[in-house]
Amino acid sequence: MSFTWTAHRFSGGALALDIANSVVLRFDPERRIDRFADPAAMDSFAEAASLYSAERERFGTLAPAPPENRKSLIGLREATDRHFRAQVEAEDRPDLLADLLEAIAAVLRRPAGNSRGTSLDVATAHSALSLIANPEPDRLKICPNCCWLFLDRSRNKSRTWCDMAVCGNRTKARRHYRRNRQGVQP
Repeated sequence: MSFTWTAHRFSGGALALDIANSVVLRFDPERRIDRFADPAAMDSFAEAASLYSAERERFGTLAPAPPENRKSLIGLREATDRHFRAQVEAEDRPDLLADLLEAIAAVLRRPAGNSRGTSLDVATAHSALSLIANPEPDRLKICPNCCWLFLDRSRNKSRTWCDMAVCGNRTKARRHYRRNRQGVQP
């Protein structure tokens, strides 16, 4: 099955959150899709992030993570998701912060490889560090439709969905369908 990274896939507002969101339907074991299960998709993510990520100006052109660093990137992705998801849900879990810091350290201790530009794993580690160093807990949210993590950058902090054009429209369409369906008598 062919897959293309689109701007919607980068609606997290930070590279580390976009990486965490690379698992689709994370909490549905029957339908869960890990977009990084295919090394080619992980490599193409770096190229797409250079175009679509909210932090593209900060990191510039991203290079794929070297093959020997991919396992560390996946560990960082999972630690990022656990820590920030717990933060949104107001769970006081210092152990998750420790796990995230260890995952960041594991990435930053490894050689970056001989690539042009910042490698995806290193950029993700720096992005996660920025989220930790400059916490905005009232701006970090979970999309009620897809369960992705995202930063709400709206002026009044009222953003509900990761992407209005996708998740917002899907939610509104479901609501409209239910309303119309209830109004129709057989």
